[in-house]
Amino acid sequence: MKKILFFLLITLTASVSFGQDLPENPEPGKCYVRCKTPDVYKNESVQVAVSPEYRKIVAYPAEYKTIQEKVLIKEAGEEIRIIPAVWGTQEVTYYEREDGTKIEIEEAQFLQGFETVETRAATASWEMSEKLPDCESTNPDDCRYWCYKPVPAEFKTMPVEKLASDARVVKIPVPGVRKTYTRKVMVKKATTTTVQTPPEYLTITKTVLVRDARTEEVVVPAVYRSVTKQVLVKKGGLSSWKAVDCSLIDNTPLPINWDFASANLNEGAKQIIDARLLPILRDGVAVFIESHTDMRGTKRDNQDLSDRRAKAVTDYLISKGINPTQLYAKGFGESRLLNKCSDGVVCSEAEHAVNRRTTFRVVNQR
Repeated sequence: MKKILFFLLITLTASVSFGQDLPENPEPGKCYVRCKTPDVYKNESVQVAVSPEYRKIVAYPAEYKTIQEKVLIKEAGEEIRIIPAVWGTQEVTYYEREDGTKIEIEEAQFLQGFETVETRAATASWEMSEKLPDCESTNPDDCRYWCYKPVPAEFKTMPVEKLASDARVVKIPVPGVRKTYTRKVMVKKATTTTVQTPPEYLTITKTVLVRDARTEEVVVPAVYRSVTKQVLVKKGGLSSWKAVDCSLIDNTPLPINWDFASANLNEGAKQIIDARLLPILRDGVAVFIESHTDMRGTKRDNQDLSDRRAKAVTDYLISKGINPTQLYAKGFGESRLLNKCSDGVVCSEAEHAVNRRTTFRVVNQR
C-alpha cells in the first residue's frame, strides 16, 4: 500500500511540476524517478606557477691568506780587515870565547873473539801438509796444501884476535864561553784581506688577497605545481524517467560494519558497496545516503561521525567513476533511533547495533 501511495505521490507531483511530461507506457508495479543526463567531464593536469623564476644575487667576501716572506734588510758587501804582524822572541847565542881543541895519541887495542863462517848456505824445500780433519773428499790429495819451508844455513865458529881500536889522534874539544841575548823577530808581516759580508734577511708575515669580493647571479627556477581540473566535455541536463524497483524508494540498509569511532571504509565495506549500490548508480539514477549512530557518546560527536561516514561512502563512489550529481548524503547522528535505546536506557549490544546503520534510497535528481 505504501508503494502505491508513493507512486501516486510521484505521479501527482509530476503532474503538477511537469504537466504532461510523464513516463510513456509505464509498467504496473514499477516506480519511476526522474534522472538527469550528467555533465561529462575529463580531467586535465595544469601546471600552476606557485613561485616565479627570479634572480638571486649572492655576495662572496674577499678571500685572503697569510704568508711568510723573506725580505732583504742588508745587502751583501765587502769588508777590508787588517791582520796585524805576528812577532816572536828569539834567543841569539854568541861566543864570548871561541871553542878550541887538545890533541892526545891513543895506541891500537886488540880483543880475543870468535869468527863464525857459513859452511852451508840457507835454502828452502816444498812440504805437503796433513789432510784437513773436516775434509769430506775421499781423494787422499784433496784438502791438503803445499808449504815452501826454509832450510837454515849451517855455520862454524873459531877463535880469532881482532883489532879493537887502531892507534889514533884524539882531539879533545875545549869549549868556549857562550852567552845569549833575546831579540824580537817578525814571524808574519801585517796584511790586509777582503772579507765578503753575507746579506741579512728578515722573515715577515703578511696577508695577501687571494680573490677579491665578488657577486654572482643565480637564477632560481620557478616552482610549478600540478593541479588537476575538470574540463566539461559534454553538457548534461536533459531529464528522463527511469523505472526502478519500488523497494529502492525506501531506505535500504548497507550492512557495513564500521570500526568503532571510525569513518574509514574497510575492504569488507567496499565489497558491499560494489555489490549493492554501484550497479544501481551505474544505471543512471540518483541516491540519497543516510548514516546513523547509536546514542553512546555526545550528540555532537555522533553527528560528526555520521556525517563523516556518509561522506566516506560518497567519496568512494566518486572514486569509482560515479557522477557527483547522482549522490546526496547526510548524517543524522543519534536523532533517528529505531528502538528504545535513548539516553539513560540500558540496552544490549545487539539493540545498539540496530541504530548503527547506513542506508540508501533512490530519489529524483534535483
